[in-house]
Amino acid sequence: MVNPYQGLPGGVAVSHLCVYDWPAADGLHGGTPHMHLTCSEGYVVTGGRGAVQTLTTSGYEVTPLAPGTVAWFTPGTVHRLVNEDDLRITVLMQNSGLPEAGDAVLTLPPEYLTDPATYAAATAIPADAPEEEQARIARARRDLALAGYRALREAPEELAAFHRAAAALVRPRLSEWRERWLRGARAAAKATGDQLDRLADGDVSHLADAVVRAEQPSVYGKFGMCGRLDAYPPAE
Repeated sequence: MVNPYQGLPGGVAVSHLCVYDWPAADGLHGGTPHMHLTCSEGYVVTGGRGAVQTLTTSGYEVTPLAPGTVAWFTPGTVHRLVNEDDLRITVLMQNSGLPEAGDAVLTLPPEYLTDPATYAAATAIPADAPEEEQARIARARRDLALAGYRALREAPEELAAFHRAAAALVRPRLSEWRERWLRGARAAAKATGDQLDRLADGDVSHLADAVVRAEQPSVYGKFGMCGRLDAYPPAE
């Protein structure tokens, strides 16, 4: 029986990130602080130098990033990438397909988190807009998210309210996310379980179904939350 899951190992997604070098009000350069609700995220630093600032209910931390560093964090971690010198990262995202379907909420001030339409108006980057306009919008939403992020750092007791607002924003998408998870990360894990069962029974037939795949990015230089992205299409 051929494995129905065709994506990257373990149901992950991969992208190549050049972190924004745009200066912010605090004098640092970098990306847009945000939080994932169901996906862990990992960094493999391939060039440059910088840091990731993180904010959780356990407190605020700064993790230095340099070539060779591997860093990762779990859902609920508010994170902000800081670019100190041409920071470049290969990003690994859990649950391929869910991040692309909106499993991230920017740390906008509370008045922008009241409903999906208000949030989308403050964060959406039109794909058909000229590049200069896309850059302007990406930078403006970064600065807006930094305002909310600074407020959370100054009053970390407000993290719980941000968590609740973020969960309310994504609730209409949960059924779609579950279907993506079933087709992706869960299918990948189930395939391993099936293979273990076959091997235990002395059945090696799945080894005859081995395949090799390769892909190039489907988009180059996309304006992401943290920087310019070379991204691959999510497995379906």
